[in-house]
Amino acid sequence: MSYNSTFQDRLKSSADAKTKALEKLRAKPALDPAVVAEKIAKREAKEAAEAAKREAKRAAIEQEKADKIAAAEAAAAAIEEEKARAAAERKAKAPPTAAELKAIRDARYAARKARK
Repeated sequence: MSYNSTFQDRLKSSADAKTKALEKLRAKPALDPAVVAEKIAKREAKEAAEAAKREAKRAAIEQEKADKIAAAEAAAAAIEEEKARAAAERKAKAPPTAAELKAIRDARYAARKARK
C-alpha cells in the first residue's frame, strides 16, 4: 500500500489478505481425534492431580488448626486442674494458729531489722 493508493486498491489488498488467510486455514490438516482425545485425557489427569493436591493441602491446614485448638484446650485444662489442686491444697491445709502467725510476724520483723 502506497501513499497514493486509492480506495479500490485498499479494498483489493484487504480482500487478497482475507483469501490468503482462508486458504492457509483450509490447507491446515484436520486434527486427529485420537490426538485430541489424548490431549484432553492428559489435561483432565493433570487437573485431577492438582485438585487432589489442593484438597490434601486444605486437609493439612484444617488438621493443623484442629491440633492447635486441641493443644490450647489441653493447656487450659491443665491450668484449671492446677488451680483446682492448689485450691484443694489450701483448703486441706489447716489455717495457722495464733502462735504460728506471731512467729511469722516476728520472722518478718527480724528480717527487716537485719536489712537495715
